[in-house]
Amino acid sequence: MMQIQSKSTSKRVNALLLLGLSLGYFMVLLDMTVVSVALPAIRADFGGGIAGLQWVVNAYTIVFAGLLLSMGAIADKLGAKRVYIGGLALFLAASAISAVVPSLGALISLRAILGVGGAALLPASLTLFAHTFPEPAQRARALGIWAAVTGIAMAAGPVIGGLLVDSLGWRSIFLLNVPLAVISLILTSQFVNETNRNPQQSFDLAGQVSAIAAIVVLSFALMEGESYGWNSAIILGAFSLALLCAIVFLMVEAKGKTPLLPLQLFRNSTVSVGMITGMAINIGMSGILFILPLFFQQLRGLSAHMAGLALLPMMIPMAFNPIFTGRIVGRIGARIPMTIGFSLGALGTLLQIWVDVNTSYALTLIGLLLIGFGVSFTIPSLMTAVISSVPKEQTGAASGALNSSRQLGATLGVAILGSILSGSESFIAGMHMSLVVTTAILFGGSLLSFAFIGRTKG
Repeated sequence: MMQIQSKSTSKRVNALLLLGLSLGYFMVLLDMTVVSVALPAIRADFGGGIAGLQWVVNAYTIVFAGLLLSMGAIADKLGAKRVYIGGLALFLAASAISAVVPSLGALISLRAILGVGGAALLPASLTLFAHTFPEPAQRARALGIWAAVTGIAMAAGPVIGGLLVDSLGWRSIFLLNVPLAVISLILTSQFVNETNRNPQQSFDLAGQVSAIAAIVVLSFALMEGESYGWNSAIILGAFSLALLCAIVFLMVEAKGKTPLLPLQLFRNSTVSVGMITGMAINIGMSGILFILPLFFQQLRGLSAHMAGLALLPMMIPMAFNPIFTGRIVGRIGARIPMTIGFSLGALGTLLQIWVDVNTSYALTLIGLLLIGFGVSFTIPSLMTAVISSVPKEQTGAASGALNSSRQLGATLGVAILGSILSGSESFIAGMHMSLVVTTAILFGGSLLSFAFIGRTKG
């Protein structure tokens, strides 16, 4: 009887622990999607044009992408639980303050701080999962639940965001994170054990600074090019500085004893192409999530809530299809599911090119469903392909690099497509051109996946 009670208690503790860890990444993804339907309302209050909205989105993803590589090492050095709780506390505070900001600049600054918190949460939570669930089967079940929770966040973000914007105003979307962070803080503090600390773990400061600098300056050049002029000294100088920072980063990583990004990983063709395709899928997904809510609300006159519902066909497949994708990849490998995923995404985006103000929503619905299934086929296959292609001792570095490349893609998607949008004669013309570019990128991802993913180990 005592043994049965002990097992029951253990299961309950594990369930609460799993909830605490899953809520952290739930917030990270929710914050990325919930903002999309609030952009027109933020613009109405603060102004700033398309470039201002790009910075609202990208201040978060720039910092998130730039810090992901180093947060794993910081978690090893300080303890994953300590880093996770620190990230939660920062996320909670920045979210609460974001709800009362007086200006666009202040909101952008707080979005950058939220990016720091998000970057701390992801690698620390994965480390805590590995520490808490050491048995492979148990860990696989736990990560499956974690993945399902993140899929729900992707699906729920635009809908919840739209409801909040229409009923309570755009500021309320940031208050949504507060109770979630409090619950996660309580559960994590109570039920999660600290990992072993490694005080000797070094930190690649030069690599971190040069990586962030390259991303920030490149994003500035892409997002402000229309304002300053693409041939202006400021924009040309920004592109040159971004290139210089990227070269410095590569030199530091090549010579460093504990690099953020071990360059030998890229000798593996699956890893190299995986980084490119990871960037490509997020360019497409983030660019579409930036453009379509503006189209739905500003041109079709939908409320924020209805715009969120209009995006739902894209989000629903992401909540359930990764489970089936995992089974397919387990049977036939990652190359074919990835190729199919990119092809579906390209086809769905291509259909959106024929959408204008008077087009039936049916065409948009079909296109968004195809994009949603495309993304949910591609990302699980991509992650499996990259992680499976490297030795066990390099899986942490490979997964960190893949996550960083995907977030860099998210940043570039908003920067590039937003720049096309702001530089066009009309919103519809800019949207169509942006979708043409996105279709080409996703189709390129399909070709690369078929040609290189899983073909060789080295």
